Amino acid sequence: MPELPDLQVFSHNLNKSLAGKKLVKIEVLNNSRLKTTEQALKKELEKEKLEEVFRVGKELHFKFSNDNILGLHLMLHGQLFLDDEKETHKHTIIKLSFNDGQALSLADYQGMATPTLNPEEREAPDALEVDYTFLKEKLNKRSAIKKMLLDQHVIRGIGNAYADEILWEAGISPFSIANKIPDDKIKALAKAIKSVLHDAEKQIKKTHPDIISGEVRDFLKIHNSKKKESPTGGVIKQQMVASRKTYFTEEQEEYK
Repeated sequence: MPELPDLQVFSHNLNKSLAGKKLVKIEVLNNSRLKTTEQALKKELEKEKLEEVFRVGKELHFKFSNDNILGLHLMLHGQLFLDDEKETHKHTIIKLSFNDGQALSLADYQGMATPTLNPEEREAPDALEVDYTFLKEKLNKRSAIKKMLLDQHVIRGIGNAYADEILWEAGISPFSIANKIPDDKIKALAKAIKSVLHDAEKQIKKTHPDIISGEVRDFLKIHNSKKKESPTGGVIKQQMVASRKTYFTEEQEEYK
């Protein structure tokens, strides 16, 4: 599943390619996950200019000139294709055709990717917005810290891979109990969230400057099946945490 750094780059590239164009046609080829009607999408979005593409949590938002927003959640296997409107892609869920002949298609062989008209705003902050004060308030439960980082009702945007990277960077074991983590480590966690996510975005832009789909993971330090040791020599281990395959080392301190 694409995570925050991937989606940051996707939104940048899609905005660069599509902002300012008029949406002339919208087609729904699979409505099983559509949270409105195709007629409503056509009425609200067709003939409108796309003003901006941006990321919100794990979604891509397409804002149009009449202030309507189309949200796309790629889920685990959603793929985006930007090409000629005459091109077709297997398992397409929704297709947006623009006035210059380009089209953006969202496809998913599992049919789980979700288009939403005007997604509801959520109270949970974006991962890039959280700070020590916020984390200090939220880490007050007897729950595994990794589970909390993955909870989109607490913090939006962090997925399995980057939770592992963030916790390693902060020196906190994924098995740690949230309300047992000391203040100095909460500060380290707040710093690691921003630094890991920003650095990952830079890496993706550097190696895949035009990417709009998929996920780039080969540069990750810990959550990487090809690596046996961390950059500081710790043996990388695997174990299930919160039903997710988790990568960690004994360098990370456990608080319990």
